[in-house]
Amino acid sequence: MSQRIATVSRETSESQVKVTINLDGTGATQIATGVPFYDHMLTALGRHSLIDLEVESMGDIHIDAHHTVEDAAITLGWALKEALGDKRGLRRYGTGFAPLDEALARAVVDLAGRPYCVCSGEPAGQEYHLIGGQFTGSLTQHVFESFSFNAGICLHMTLLDGRDPHHIVEAQFKALALALREAVALDPRVTGVPSTKGSL
Repeated sequence: MSQRIATVSRETSESQVKVTINLDGTGATQIATGVPFYDHMLTALGRHSLIDLEVESMGDIHIDAHHTVEDAAITLGWALKEALGDKRGLRRYGTGFAPLDEALARAVVDLAGRPYCVCSGEPAGQEYHLIGGQFTGSLTQHVFESFSFNAGICLHMTLLDGRDPHHIVEAQFKALALALREAVALDPRVTGVPSTKGSL
């Protein structure tokens, strides 16, 4: 089996991002985006998906965290897509439920190469909360959309319950991690590409 590892870079006038991903890792992470709460979320994503993840970015966070957060999500999506390779032997689908105190999130993913993202269930006003001084609640859905579209995956993220803005976002990232952990796993019973079309 070839190594499912990718290193991808993205550079714009607003940010410079480098991501290395190992789908068959142990959840080791090195995250430095300049946005501490985002670092916390990406660390949780790597740890609970068992995907080794290195993210290094520099951006115009003196203006706003948006560019750095978005560009890191885009680059992470590219890296996942490259690391998946031809997707032979892949489980393809994954579901994850993650609680954090009063918050409960569900993520369902399909690594079919058909990008789509649906996020629902967040309480009114969640998008306006400032978490950790730089990360606004609206960025959460933007991360999931940017990641999904650039990875070529379908993601349904549903918040089932929650009140605290920090808990809500962390439950969502952890649910995504658990769904990815299942979906990227190799199943010895799967021969070839897991699709009736013969390709993903």
